[in-house]
Parts: sequence; C-alpha cells; structure tokens
Amino acid sequence: MNQVKKLPKRDEVPNELKWRLEDIYPDLNAWEQDYKWVKETIPQAGAIKGTLGQSADMLQKGLDYYADVSMKVEKLYSYAHMKKDEDNGNTSAQALLDRAYGLLVEVKSAVSFLIPEILSIPDEKLNDFINSRESLKVYDQFLNEITRQREHILPAEQEEILAMAGELAAAPSNIFSMINNADLKFPNVHDENGEEIELTKGRYIQLMESRNRNVRREAFQTLYQTYAQQKNTIASTLNSSIKKDIFFSRVRKYPSTLEASLDENNIPVSVYDNLIEAVGQNLDAMYKYVSLRKKALGLDELHMYDLYVPIVKDIEMKIPYDRAKEMVYEGLKPLGEGYLSILSEGYNGGWIDVMENEGKTSGAYSWGCYSAHPYVLLNYQDNVDNVFTLAHEMGHAIHTYLSNKNQPYIKAEYKIFVAEVASTLNEILLTEHLLNTLEDSKQKAYILNHYLEQFRGTVYRQTMFAEFEKIVHGMAESGQPLTCESMSKVYKDLNVKYYGPDMVVDDEISMEWMRIPHFYRAFYVYQYSTGFCAAAALASQILKEGSPAVERYINFLSSGGSDYPINLLKKAGVDMTTTQPVSTALKNFSSLVDRLEQLIL
Repeated sequence: MNQVKKLPKRDEVPNELKWRLEDIYPDLNAWEQDYKWVKETIPQAGAIKGTLGQSADMLQKGLDYYADVSMKVEKLYSYAHMKKDEDNGNTSAQALLDRAYGLLVEVKSAVSFLIPEILSIPDEKLNDFINSRESLKVYDQFLNEITRQREHILPAEQEEILAMAGELAAAPSNIFSMINNADLKFPNVHDENGEEIELTKGRYIQLMESRNRNVRREAFQTLYQTYAQQKNTIASTLNSSIKKDIFFSRVRKYPSTLEASLDENNIPVSVYDNLIEAVGQNLDAMYKYVSLRKKALGLDELHMYDLYVPIVKDIEMKIPYDRAKEMVYEGLKPLGEGYLSILSEGYNGGWIDVMENEGKTSGAYSWGCYSAHPYVLLNYQDNVDNVFTLAHEMGHAIHTYLSNKNQPYIKAEYKIFVAEVASTLNEILLTEHLLNTLEDSKQKAYILNHYLEQFRGTVYRQTMFAEFEKIVHGMAESGQPLTCESMSKVYKDLNVKYYGPDMVVDDEISMEWMRIPHFYRAFYVYQYSTGFCAAAALASQILKEGSPAVERYINFLSSGGSDYPINLLKKAGVDMTTTQPVSTALKNFSSLVDRLEQLIL
C-alpha cells in the first residue's frame, strides 16, 4: 500500500525557506518589553484628553503620542499574527495573538477621543495650528482625512464604545479563519499517478491543473463536499459579518454598507458600480474564452473543474523556487536597477516564508510593520501560477518598502485601492517578458493562457465576487434573511451569468462563497479588478516610454498614503474616475483570446 504524502511540520522546514521574524523581535523577551511599554503608556492618553485644542504644542503632543503608541502596537500585533500563521495549531502563538489583539483594542479605546476632539477644533484654528508649526505638517493628510469624514465621526464617548467593541466585531472573521485554516480537514484524494495524497488548499489548484480529468473532478467534489459539511456554520458566520457591516455603517450615518466601505479610501460609489456595469457589458469576451477552452480541451461539456487546467497541450512547466526567483528578476528589469536591488534584498534577507507546512495559513500575502522590512507568506508549489504569485507578493512588499522608506509612519500606509496596482503590474511585466523570450510557441501559448486566466480570475471573477457582495449586503439591509440556500442561489446565478452558455455550472460551485476569506472584509475584492486595469495602463506606459514612466511609477510606490488613492494614480498616469482603463483592459482581453486561438487551433 502506498504511503500517504503528508505535509511537513513547521520544524521540519529548512531555515532558508522560512521568513526571519527575528528581524522584528529577536526573542519573546523583546516582544514582552514592548508589550509592557504599551501597557504603561496607555494611561498617558488620559492626561492628553481634553487638551488638543489648547495650543499647537498640545495638538503636536497628542498626535505624536498617537503615532508612537500605534506604531508600537502594530509591531506587536503583526509579529504575533505572522507567528500564528506559521502554524495555526500552535497554541502559544494563538495566545500571543490574542494578547496582541486585546492590546490593540485597548489602545484604540484609549485614543478614541482623539478624532472627535480634533473635530471640535474650529477649522480656522486648526489651520493656524498647522501653519504655525512645521513639525505639524507631517500630519496634514491625517487631519484632512479626519475633517473630510466629519459627519461620520461620533462624540468621544460613543467612539470609545465602538473601539471597545473591536474584538466582538472581529469575531466572525476570526471564527471563519479557525474553521478554514485549523479545524477543516480534507479527505485524501488521488494524484495523477493514482497515489493517495492529503488534499490541502495549497494542493487544490495544483490538482485542478492536472491533465487527468478524474483527478480534477475528485479534487473539486471532495473540496466542496468538505465545505458543505460546515455550510450552516459558515453561512451563520458570514451573515454575522454582514450584520456587523450594517451596524457600523448605520451607526456612522452612511446610507449603505457600500458607501461606508468606499468612503474609507474616498472612492466614489460610481467607481464600484461602473466596474460591475462595464464588465457586465463585456461578458461576450468571457463567453468567447470559455468557448475556446471547451474546443481546445476537446470536451463535449465544459465543467467548473475544467477551468484551471492549461489548454495548451503537451506542455509541462515545473518550476522550482530558485528558478522562479530568477524568472521574476528578469521579468522586472524594465523597472530599473534600484527596484531590482530591493527585490534581491527581499530574496536574500529573510523576507519570504516559502513552503507549505502543517497548520500554516493558506494562500499568500505580504505584510509587516513600519519598524522592519516587509514579509511575504507563500505556500509555494512548482508551477507557473506560483511564479506569478511570487512576483505579485514581492510587488506588494516593495511598495511597502519604498513607502516606509520615503514617508513618515503617519503617511506610510497606502490605501487598499492602490495596493493591488503594484502587485499586478509585476505580473503583467513578467508575462510580457516570457512572451518575448520563450522560443517554443507552445510555451508562449501556455503563458498567454496563464495571463488570460489571471485576467479572468482577477477582473471577471473578482467583479463577480463584488457583485455577490453588493447583492447579499443589499438583501440583508432590506431585511431579507441570509441563509446558506439564499446565498448559494445568488452565487450560482452569478456563475451562470458570468460564464455563459458553454459552461456547465456544477452545483458544487454554488458553495464557493464559503471558502472566500475576503468576504469578511466587506467590499474589498473589487479593488483587485480596478487595480488590474490601472496596472495594465501603467505597465503599457513603462514599456512604451521607459524612464519617464518608471520615474512616475517609483514616485507612486514611494508616496504611501500621502494623498488620496485616486490622486496618486492620476500622478502616476492613470485616471480611475473614468471608465477608460477598465474598458481598454477588457478590449485587450478579447484581442488576446483571439491571439491564443490562432496559436492553438
């Protein structure tokens, strides 16, 4: 009998494939010292409360206190969170994160007076304070954000209550994370060699890319049958998260959860609605791609489990991690030597956690704190998709690195709306590089297919997610019950709409919403779509113009949150208040489908 292939335990992973969290804290004693400092510093908020409007000096003191304690608690929290992500079954790391989150809520509660108190200062007086002290100008964007949202800020006592409710508000997301990453265990399935292996979320896509349709079908059905066993629990969890969104939007006097969410980045609701409308008007290109996939695979019926297998036959691109690093480096050469030197620093400087291990958080992300270099979590598998994941996450990491290097703490954090631009642009440049350098026409077609899949998954699929979020939030806001059945029906109907007549929409896919962690951060995913379209426009400028476009782009990456996202993108060379970037990207997708068809049929 064949031995089942199991994931390694955390201590079995080679050190060179682990990130170096010691660069944040060399040991737990150092973490405890900062924890103690924050605990002892929190009471100082009481002495500052009620003084901000007295003078520029007192305003400065209050803002400096806020920045110092926020930076320290962010450092504590990010370290603890990443420590848990190494192994979600590590109870010591769970306890550390619980303490860090409790401290974060305590800090938010302690400083909750700050914004209402600043809002009580007349605008003319506040401007006089800022103009009288050069050192206060570092807070100009922070103060602009506060005054812009004046009508949605509550009196200090009410803001304190909302801050104290932070741990309760995080409960749905935390519960889902533990279900999804720690408690949910998948049965064994069979790989292409007929060997029994443990199904994991990290291996799922690899199995879905298998040439063996039975392997794809078994992995697909097994994954969703496992989620279905938790369907009522997960439906209740997501429903609670949506009700939390409604509560906070109504308390802050927004007309809807959508407007409350978008206002955080000062994004007009029309940008969200225009995206859904523009994609909906260009579904013919998606239907054309689905039809091409069906023909290329030679199938009488195309099922949802046939979506990930490459449609270019007889090409196997197994890419080990070291080769992936080289490919990404070569692909990003248009961004210049300065960018490449940071990339090399990330490769060699303990930024990246590479391998999947037992209990490790699934997927990939870039994260960190202002006080240390960025970090990247991967669950690397030897395939093309994971090469692009490396390029994607290093785009985030270098964006963070440049923002932290060039901006003070209070201006360093960039908004989510621009976050996906840096990551997606890297993927687009890597695609262009591979299409221009690969000699084998089948490999070119493979990469083109991969790019079209990235486009489908990022623009079309994330827009479908965005439409799902808008519908289910709207249902809840109008008093309609959100059950597993009602959400699954909405989700399946959207799949029928987005994939068209040549796709058999299997019943299992109606449960896909159950495994999407981003749904616990309301109205987040649309920014993948808008970010992709903005990145496509900027990548085109970089490849056509060279240095001037690169300089604009590096300035954009170095700007952090020093201005509103829409303005930062305009300075870089793309205007997302118009429909042009989205429409242009969708037309380009259609033409690339035609190009792929010529290569493979």
